[in-house]
Amino acid sequence: MAHSSETLVTLLRRSLVEMPRTALAERVDGEWSLLSASEMLERVEAVALAIRSRGIERGSRIGLMANNCVDWIVTNFGILSSGCVTVPIYPTQAADQVEMILADSDAKLLFIDHPVVAERLQAANITLPPHVAFADPLGLPALEAHGMALRSADPGRAAVLAAEIAPSDLAVLIYTSGTTGRPKGVMLSHFNIASNAIDSFDTVADIILIGSPVLSMLPYAHIYEHTNIFGFFSLGATVYVTHTPEELLDDLRSVQPICTFAVPRIFERVLIGIKATAKKAGGVRAKLVPWALNVGRDYMRAKYGRGGKGSLLSLQYALAHALVLKKLRPMLGLDRLVFFGSGSAPLHEDIAYTFAAADISILEGYGLSEAAPVVTCNDPHDPHIGTVGKAIPGVELKLGNDGELLVRGPNVMQGYYHDPESTRTTIVDGWLHTGDIATIDAEGVVKITDRKKELFKTSGGKYIAPARVESALRRSAFVNQVLVLGAGHAHPAALVSPNWPALKAELGLDADAPTADCAMMPSVHDFLTREMIAQTADLASFEQIRWIGVLPRDLTVEDGELSPTLKVKRRVVEERYAALIETTFAAGAQR
Repeated sequence: MAHSSETLVTLLRRSLVEMPRTALAERVDGEWSLLSASEMLERVEAVALAIRSRGIERGSRIGLMANNCVDWIVTNFGILSSGCVTVPIYPTQAADQVEMILADSDAKLLFIDHPVVAERLQAANITLPPHVAFADPLGLPALEAHGMALRSADPGRAAVLAAEIAPSDLAVLIYTSGTTGRPKGVMLSHFNIASNAIDSFDTVADIILIGSPVLSMLPYAHIYEHTNIFGFFSLGATVYVTHTPEELLDDLRSVQPICTFAVPRIFERVLIGIKATAKKAGGVRAKLVPWALNVGRDYMRAKYGRGGKGSLLSLQYALAHALVLKKLRPMLGLDRLVFFGSGSAPLHEDIAYTFAAADISILEGYGLSEAAPVVTCNDPHDPHIGTVGKAIPGVELKLGNDGELLVRGPNVMQGYYHDPESTRTTIVDGWLHTGDIATIDAEGVVKITDRKKELFKTSGGKYIAPARVESALRRSAFVNQVLVLGAGHAHPAALVSPNWPALKAELGLDADAPTADCAMMPSVHDFLTREMIAQTADLASFEQIRWIGVLPRDLTVEDGELSPTLKVKRRVVEERYAALIETTFAAGAQR
């Protein structure tokens, strides 16, 4: 368990001084560019000294708005080592929200990855603080060069700055993605994050050793990967940075990591891609691969307590494993992988069972920004598929009278910035009210049911957790995005944004046909309706989808329908597509 004197800077300096290794790596012109621990410490100290030399006081907020790269990590560590506060901002954040975050945080400096970012924001009439671009020779390179000179002139100054930082000092001011309203600034101290990184990685300390290769793919502006980076460094891993999702498969095959963290949609898309490749190949393979995946899922579901495996299923699994499943690990670059971590959204247990059948372990956890973020996680030595595992060391859990999960521990935020009223209603008597409904069994294993505010009741009096149904629907290769609705209706319905390339190919439609036109076609509607009914057949009868509406286009961040973390803004979509929703339920009522 983390010591109460721990700060992110003491964690970092211990990692870089006491664990010599390649600390970071990223692709430059197709080749991996390596940064040693000693070189990284020099860069971090240079950034810290340069920031303070600009007259920026300890405790000042500094914005960091860039895509994943080594410079992001170095700059973040430099900000923290200067005694200042990092304000992460998504590169895809809407301009008006960027303006709100910079103003609310009173950012004294802004780091960006390219000068064009500043030009775009200024074109939207946003007043920016002084800004430093990674890709500008007069930006981060010049700032670091100045810092290096200061470091040479006073070698001990960076250590003095680090020693001034207290565990209770604000480290990160991270704004929630705001699926229902104005983003709130979550105040996380050095000890909030440091303790969470150390304690949540406690169960993998015998897996991630000094120099172990790990792959980092999730956005650093999200607290999930932000804390994961510190967890990796606490154990001395070598962190390989994936810049874009398009590079993921090549990076997996090149790095062959010990572990990596992802979100459920990545695992869903991997399985969809495997099936699509098999179908395209045709012949025996087109039938063999889906059969093997289904057999593997059923076998693992039975193995983990949902019915006996039986001799026939065991025989089928042995055949499926020999012909297909054992080949997936090397095909995906997972020869050395011990586990995947999954978080940020619910993972359907069928996905985990299917990967387990191919000897690929997915460990699901649970957290939220207000808890820095990890609350529970599965132990790779004792996994519980279909759950989010047990509380990490130092964290206490209990359920409210309505089933809401309450959390207490060193990871719980200091509060919401400039919002004492929301802080008072969210942290009551030291317990963080998560807003999530859960169950906790006798062993302390947690299952998350749904968001408290998103549960709805059908006209038959049944409560439905939309996230559970949506997770089932996203198993389909023909679904891209989905939103389940149904308050006050006999049965739930789904708004579906299809995977148009796959759907057009399946139905023999013109690949260039406008999606808005295709969405109106009876053949599209009928096919997707059958598909959604099939995907929810294993749910309770009152949860099963009977009716759907086909969205004319994908929901986007730019149009305000998705948060920067790609969560659907339910209220926005319900309002924008009110006519489609009304038509969907009206048509269903006539059947």
